[in-house]
Amino acid sequence: MKQGAQDSAGTRAPGAGRGAVPRVPRQPQVADLRREQAAGEPRRDQEAPAAADLPRAGVRGEHTHGEPPVPHPRPLVRRSSVRGQILQALRTALVAGELKPGEVYSAPALGERFGVSATPVREAMQQLTLEGAVEVVPNRGFRVIERGDRELAELAEVRALLEVPVMLRLARRVPVERWDELRPLAEATVRAASSGCRATYAEADRAFHRAVLSLSGNDQLVQIAEDLHRRAQWPLVGGSARPARADLVADAAEHTALLDALVARDVDVVRALVAEHFAGAD
Repeated sequence: MKQGAQDSAGTRAPGAGRGAVPRVPRQPQVADLRREQAAGEPRRDQEAPAAADLPRAGVRGEHTHGEPPVPHPRPLVRRSSVRGQILQALRTALVAGELKPGEVYSAPALGERFGVSATPVREAMQQLTLEGAVEVVPNRGFRVIERGDRELAELAEVRALLEVPVMLRLARRVPVERWDELRPLAEATVRAASSGCRATYAEADRAFHRAVLSLSGNDQLVQIAEDLHRRAQWPLVGGSARPARADLVADAAEHTALLDALVARDVDVVRALVAEHFAGAD
């Protein structure tokens, strides 16, 4: 009776028994693609393969016939590298005053200037937007943020609240030889200041402060302080893109004096120097 019921109903439905093969091919799904590459039909009690374990199938329904996996395209890596280079170039142009506060710059125009497409420029500008350096102007481009003396003073105050206590604590704990290792960085700020280039000095200045704070072992502190320091270096509205060389040299001299006080473990001098340094930070 059961056999007759099967004969009248036709062929057993696909999947009714282990190892059964469908008569009518279905549209290939994840399991089908896996079976085309496997040596045999997997048992039904085996776990279905994850999509991440399979080659990229392209458009849904496309027959791949066991084609090899497509490697990740290398241009993505190169584009990321280009974006990083453009971001650094834009930061330098910003500090140097080549990108003026209040002015609007389009990604295509900046891309032509740097010899790249608009895409990495736009991505770099989006990062500068997150950092607060520029703002998006719909259908036009990016406007450099206009900053005044009040914002600069606020940044200096926040930096002092973060860095001064750390430096005082480090002055009591860090061995003298570790401070001596920072001597080349302090001297680099003096050379950069002598060049009169604001962008060159800004880079050396951040490198010295970053090295000092890194001795705390607090990566989050270093990252936050670096961001605040970078923002404090952006030009002000109506300010000169090239400050007097004497001002840069005086600021760099405070680095060497601070390092001398740290080597001598003179906490009182360290406190006075860092207070003066942040009071005149620009």
